[in-house]
Order: sequence, then C-alpha cells, then structure tokens
Amino acid sequence: MPFKVMSLALLTGALTLTTLGLVNAQSPVPSQNPSHAPYRPGLGDLMTMTVQPRHIKLGIAGQQKNWVYAAYALHELEESFERAAEAWPVYRTTNIAEVLETSMKEPMEAISRAIKGADSARFSEAYARLTATCNACHHATDRAFVVIQAPANSPFPDQDFRPVRP
Repeated sequence: MPFKVMSLALLTGALTLTTLGLVNAQSPVPSQNPSHAPYRPGLGDLMTMTVQPRHIKLGIAGQQKNWVYAAYALHELEESFERAAEAWPVYRTTNIAEVLETSMKEPMEAISRAIKGADSARFSEAYARLTATCNACHHATDRAFVVIQAPANSPFPDQDFRPVRP
C-alpha cells in the first residue's frame, strides 16, 4: 500500500511540475526591445476619434437648444484640439498648434457667447464659421477632400440631446 501511495504522490507531483512548465512556456516574455514605441495616433485618427464626434455633438446640442450640453461639448472640442496639437505640433509643414490657435479662437468664442446667451441664431452662425474654418484648415493641409458640415441628424442613437427639463 505505501508503494501505491508513493507512486501516486510521485505521479501527481510530476503532473503538477509538467503543467507548471507548460504554463510558463506559454506565458509571453516581456519585450526587452526598447524600440517598440507606444502607439501614437495619427492626426487623422485624432480628428476622427475625438474632434469630429465632439463637433457633431456640439452642433446637435445647439440645434436642440441644450445650452448646458452645448457648453460641455464646446469644452470637450477645445480639449480635443489641444490634444491633437500636443500630439502633432507640426503636420507636414503646418504648425497645427498655431493654426488652431489663430483660426479656431474666434469662432469658438462666438459659439461660447451664443451658448451663454441661449441665442440659436448666433449659435448657428458661429457654428457655420467654425465648420468653414475646419474646411479651410483641410484645404491648407492638402486634405480638401475632407469636408465637414453641420449634422443633419444624429449618428448617436443612444444619446438624447434634448435639454433635460426639471
């Protein structure tokens, strides 16, 4: 009987060591190669992932007269532009930070004033200027084929842009 127990114990130990060996063999080894730089999204990626949806949401909020959300969306859009300029200070030969500062400042300030005044007409006009400024930038950076417009409907079916009524 002791021989069977010892054999079973040895077999169990061997299986355990074998299993641990397989687990360790299948575990990825951390890269020792420092040449793997972290992912850096391209300027187009940032425009598509962060700027464009916020531009759309800002437009829809203004159309719905949801001034609280419009103020939030404007702030988020400003931050998206800042992050894009930080990640890509220069795109090809264009100083992105400078272009954004000089071209976007006035339309965004006009949008802010319209939001604060809850003025739909002023909002629409300022939003149209902002959109035209986006398209002018696309022309300046040889991306004239990227044409931005005011949203005709919402691509966000899971979000209600109407103002919350108490």
